[in-house]
Amino acid sequence: MLVYSGVKTDFLNSVENGTLADEIRQTILDKLGRKTPENEFRSWQNSLTSMYVVMNDSLIPGNSGVAIEYNIPQTSKRVDFIVSGYDKEKRASIVIIELKQWEKLTAIEGVDALVETYTGGANRRVVHPSYQAWSYAQLIRDYNSTVQDREIQIRPCAYLHNYERHDNDPIDREWYSEYLDDAPAFTKRDNNKLREYIKKSIVTGDDKEILYYVENGKIRPSKSLQNSIAKMLKGNAEFIIIDEQKVVYEEVLRLSELCQKDGRKRTIICQGGPGTGKTVIAVNLLAELTQRNQLVQYVSKNSAPRQVYLKKLKGSFKKSSVDNMFKGSGTYTEAPENMAGTLLVDEAHRLNEKSGMFHNKGENQIKEIINASLCSVFFIDEDQRVTMDDIGSVDQIKRWAQEEDSQVYEMELVSQFRCNGSDGYLAWLDNTLQIRDTANYDLENIDFDIRICDTPNEVRDIIFEKNRSSNRARMLAGYCWDWNKNEANNSSYHDIKIGDFEMSWNLDSGEPFAVSDTSVNEIGCIHTSQGLEFDYVGVIIGEDIRYEDGKVITDFTKRARTDQSLKGIVKLSNEDPDEAKRRADEIIRNTYRTLLTRGMKGCYIYCVDSELGQYLKERLKTTST
Repeated sequence: MLVYSGVKTDFLNSVENGTLADEIRQTILDKLGRKTPENEFRSWQNSLTSMYVVMNDSLIPGNSGVAIEYNIPQTSKRVDFIVSGYDKEKRASIVIIELKQWEKLTAIEGVDALVETYTGGANRRVVHPSYQAWSYAQLIRDYNSTVQDREIQIRPCAYLHNYERHDNDPIDREWYSEYLDDAPAFTKRDNNKLREYIKKSIVTGDDKEILYYVENGKIRPSKSLQNSIAKMLKGNAEFIIIDEQKVVYEEVLRLSELCQKDGRKRTIICQGGPGTGKTVIAVNLLAELTQRNQLVQYVSKNSAPRQVYLKKLKGSFKKSSVDNMFKGSGTYTEAPENMAGTLLVDEAHRLNEKSGMFHNKGENQIKEIINASLCSVFFIDEDQRVTMDDIGSVDQIKRWAQEEDSQVYEMELVSQFRCNGSDGYLAWLDNTLQIRDTANYDLENIDFDIRICDTPNEVRDIIFEKNRSSNRARMLAGYCWDWNKNEANNSSYHDIKIGDFEMSWNLDSGEPFAVSDTSVNEIGCIHTSQGLEFDYVGVIIGEDIRYEDGKVITDFTKRARTDQSLKGIVKLSNEDPDEAKRRADEIIRNTYRTLLTRGMKGCYIYCVDSELGQYLKERLKTTST
């Protein structure tokens, strides 16, 4: 959707008359039913005045098209400014311009395409403007069939019209060069440079005809995108599907294709415990359905699984169209109905009700995902709900599917591929942590290394040794130590201290904890490890779970003050103590069950509560003989 479109002379006249920002505000109200906040209105006025200066050049054709606030179909992304026309070879062309009000920014090294700047009332990490412009251009190339078929040329750039650029400016750091080459960043004194950039692509006008083609193009993944993800998946051993995974995979393919043919909504619920292959199936479906010309996206609430699996797919590639296929679960608050062919929701138990930084957007993530797709697939393990905000459950998915008139199909993955295929280890954990009574668990012949250690240093030494061969061993801990936000990048600051043992919570380095070469020196938490797997894990169990009077008990008062997973528990405890205790108990036990099942070959455990450590040792002896 285009909020505003016209030709250059219309644009100039509206700015001169001081009416353009009002026209945009009224269009948004009429088309979207949304009132524009005053700060957004002022930003339009400032940015469009700057673009008026740029466009006021007689060599930019008066009948070239101008679009403002182009909503890229099937996404919530909006391109700020587009100029359309024909280049000197008479090829249809558009220039897309990402407008920024920023006055300064800080470069972040060691992280792909991120900067820090003041926006939204605070200093935040955001993507480099050149990356943003490039990614929007790539989205249009990858999914707009008219752009593909008519071979419309797209040239992206960014314009930071308030930004004073200096020698060796942070915006120009060498690690951003790949994006700056494809989408140059123009700043406050670059009006003439931006004009020249536009004039290279727009030599003759089009009376906004090309804007019409772009706006009305059908959604279809490009052949290059299909080939790209297929190539990434091919030969990647981590994504090979086997046994019952193949059965689920084929059935989801069948149902998804059926949705595209008959236009009926279908919702698939696939339950499976740790290591049953839920993510492997999701990634394979992402590739295959994309090759079948569907708009498909991999969705998760937590960013860690998205970052890790995207990195594993891309390998050494920094820039890839595949980036746009991995989405957060809060993406669909304003998505139109059936915008996607299939949405593949991994870790569906972690879905929230509301979206956004302040949990104030949308109605319900489950509902919005079902609404936004013809086929919605939820991979879920209810025993991995680990925060007060986690609402993902089979019953909730069924409820919203019924409301959205989506037919429900249920599937289950049983075979365990983590913990060296040992269902016995999971049964032992459930029984030992007193999550549930289990039968027939036997660790006698288990091909899985379990040790209860006497000190955290012992755990660390084992993990360091195991990590040397393949960078596949990590330390994890329950959230019982405060995380100091101000020291998030300081490796010499140690959040976790137990006697003479000291380590940092996983640092905010930008590299995913699961794959970073340095994160063996840090301790991960539930938020950076859930949905992922390692060869070996060392787990520190904090004081929030103890052994007293023959029982494993939990104590939410021992969780860190900075832990957001139990946010609201104190208020609930005052209102309904029994319910607060029940929910906290479930979250704490689920958290440790999840941490203790991240390893495929071994798990090494230290308990702050010595009685719990002794109890685990006794349980290990009893069930191994």
